[in-house]
Amino acid sequence: MINDKKVVVIMPAYNAEKTLEKTYNEIYQNFVDEIILVDDFSSDETKEIAKRLNITTIVHEKNKGYGANQKSCYKAALKAGADIVIMLHPDYQYTPKLIPAIASMMAFEEYDAVIASRMLGNSALKGGMPLYKYVSNRFLTEFENLVIGEKLSEYHTGFRGFTRQILEKLPLEDCSDDFIFDNQMLALILYNGYKIGEISCPTKYFAEASSINFARSCKYGLEVLLVSIKYRLAKTGFKIKLFNRGGRVLDMDKELNYYNKRVV
Repeated sequence: MINDKKVVVIMPAYNAEKTLEKTYNEIYQNFVDEIILVDDFSSDETKEIAKRLNITTIVHEKNKGYGANQKSCYKAALKAGADIVIMLHPDYQYTPKLIPAIASMMAFEEYDAVIASRMLGNSALKGGMPLYKYVSNRFLTEFENLVIGEKLSEYHTGFRGFTRQILEKLPLEDCSDDFIFDNQMLALILYNGYKIGEISCPTKYFAEASSINFARSCKYGLEVLLVSIKYRLAKTGFKIKLFNRGGRVLDMDKELNYYNKRVV
């Protein structure tokens, strides 16, 4: 615990057998109350390794997608009584050694969410990030900052932390089950006035580290642009339609103001 806040680390996992144990071994156990892994129907030994390491393990009976995996993680963390939830990919691309620093930024109530940024400093390219990913990350981030009106150094990191309040109040179930979930979640957080802090994080790219392919990256990029534009339109009073998971049509203004309707 940090400042009497229960800290839970969640790991959305898919075929992470080669990197899971290495990631787990770098987590400072003295600062973390529980580690929860959700295996999204991996075809390798991910769940067996997680259980051997005594990690609380939940297994999807079918592959549901990256966003759906996170939703399961957050539900399990809240059920476990977490005050602070740190989302860490088990692919060893981000260093778990930063967990105490990330958790502290929220435990002492300075921020409601924290992202570990690969773009602060010069570690991204030095860590092996492919040039096309670096360029696209910078472009998308600059576009989002311009349209949304923020000054984050990046929106696309897989190492981030949230307070219990955010996870309880925001309509995360209405977000996508795919990779764009991350971006939609940050849009909801910013729209509802929560404070996001950043910390510089070195990154490592290697053969075993998970990474979406070029085609999926292009799809994700287009979806990021769409989320940003719809965010701005909603902020300026337009009521537009957003197609979400399952083909369900949601009113963007209602979706982003869901928090205000639930809290008295």
